[in-house]
Amino acid sequence: MTVALTEEMQQMKSMIRNFVEKEVEPYAQQIEEEDAIPDHLVEKAKELGLFGISIPEEYGGIGLNTVEKANVLEQLGRTHNGFVSLISAHTGIGSTGLVKLASEYLKNKYLPDMAAGNKIGAFALSEPGAGSDATNLATRAEKKGDYWVMNGTKHFITNGPIADVFTVFALTDKDKGAKGGITAFLLEKDFPGLIIGKKDKKMGLRGSYTSQIIFEDCIIPEENVIGEVGMGYMSALKILGEGRVGLAARAVGSCDKLIELSAGYAKERIQFGKPIADNQAIQWMLADMATETEAARTLTMMAAEKIDEGKKVVKEASMAKLFASDVFNRVADKAVQIHGGMGYVSDYPVERFYRDARITKIYEGTNEIQRLIIARNVLQEC
Repeated sequence: MTVALTEEMQQMKSMIRNFVEKEVEPYAQQIEEEDAIPDHLVEKAKELGLFGISIPEEYGGIGLNTVEKANVLEQLGRTHNGFVSLISAHTGIGSTGLVKLASEYLKNKYLPDMAAGNKIGAFALSEPGAGSDATNLATRAEKKGDYWVMNGTKHFITNGPIADVFTVFALTDKDKGAKGGITAFLLEKDFPGLIIGKKDKKMGLRGSYTSQIIFEDCIIPEENVIGEVGMGYMSALKILGEGRVGLAARAVGSCDKLIELSAGYAKERIQFGKPIADNQAIQWMLADMATETEAARTLTMMAAEKIDEGKKVVKEASMAKLFASDVFNRVADKAVQIHGGMGYVSDYPVERFYRDARITKIYEGTNEIQRLIIARNVLQEC
């Protein structure tokens, strides 16, 4: 990373580190047990402006660039991943489309409330038959006069049960498909014909809700098209690219926390009359954890920096997401091993991080898809 953070940004990082460690982490176990984020933590996040980090100042947000946002998400990644997911899904794929592609009408109508955290955003692309193959959409929207009618089902939509606004992708021209036949729309939860499905029961990410979103002759005003009609697939790729960098930054923050927890435990845990930290086997695990985490951080910040420079980063964003999520899973596995039996007990946070890490290799594009994207770009470049 070559971009130096301003003193103001350094202070913001310290403020967020203090917030997650002093105010969020003490409630992590409660979030796990109740599968709910306490209201006072959400309100505090609003006060700190966390829901508006990616929204420009003219619409009420903080307007951080990608490098600055990655630094914020890295700090948030140090605490409960369900709490972080609520915020990052909103500030990432939940609002990026509006910020980058929407009309001034839509920006002025929705972004101020989203920046304040009064309206939560969600991104609806995946379907039962269109997960990794996002071009195979079954959800359709048909133009009827001055409005659109949408029918179909989206699933695994993060923030779905609590979102107020949805960026939704639908097929608008079957013959063109992904090449000019998919359009992005901005829908409100109260639009006629929009139905929120039940919450999914998941392995991890407690407190972060996903669900199906069902459209039955859902009425959408013509002005709620995001970007150009037919260009939704390209819009989705642009939104997901930036989202993957944010996801990578969160993973790096989680790795940092796991390394600290593991090193602290290793120095305190006595076996055969000495701390297990004196054992080479433990030291090598910590060395690998730290080395891979630093490599993931560098790759993530490089991709973020290129986005801010206006460069094409499809390959780099996929690399960051792929590597950082793989590292997160390896670091979490080693953290459990270092903690031994205690690492398998839910009283210790490493057990929670271990479960939460697994989804990072799946959502916002599986790691297998990331490898395909990277390989395709390498073949084009060489």
